[in-house]
Amino acid sequence: MTDRLPFFVYGTLLPGERNHGLLTGRTRSWTPAVLPGALLFDGPGYPFAVADPAGEGRVHGEAVEIAEEMYDAVVADLDRLETYVPGDPANRYERVRRAVRGERGEAEAWVYLAGPALGRDLLASAGPIPGGDWRRRGLTGGGAGV
Repeated sequence: MTDRLPFFVYGTLLPGERNHGLLTGRTRSWTPAVLPGALLFDGPGYPFAVADPAGEGRVHGEAVEIAEEMYDAVVADLDRLETYVPGDPANRYERVRRAVRGERGEAEAWVYLAGPALGRDLLASAGPIPGGDWRRRGLTGGGAGV
């Protein structure tokens, strides 16, 4: 991979969440950030960000800079966690480049969005997590509070 972008994480990879250990000791920085133009849904225990057709949604998370010497290994581990295979139409998640807004302004980051079929299903049948924040899902009345 040639584009060594930060990753925008918004769910189980966040500090205190169940998959955070995958990134422990492998990052350079964590910065609060927002993914504009997306909605956040609670799948069965996992969050899914989906492009908002209206372009008005926001997903809260963190932009994570990966340590240079660990970048390729971390990308492989994240792709495996998200069951992402480049070009596979059956992907539940797609790794895509998106602009995120953080304390230092706007920057591009890798983001795992729901795959196209799953994204359409979520938009058609589920309500997004109010406020777009996985950590506050149980406090806002949205999601399962897993």
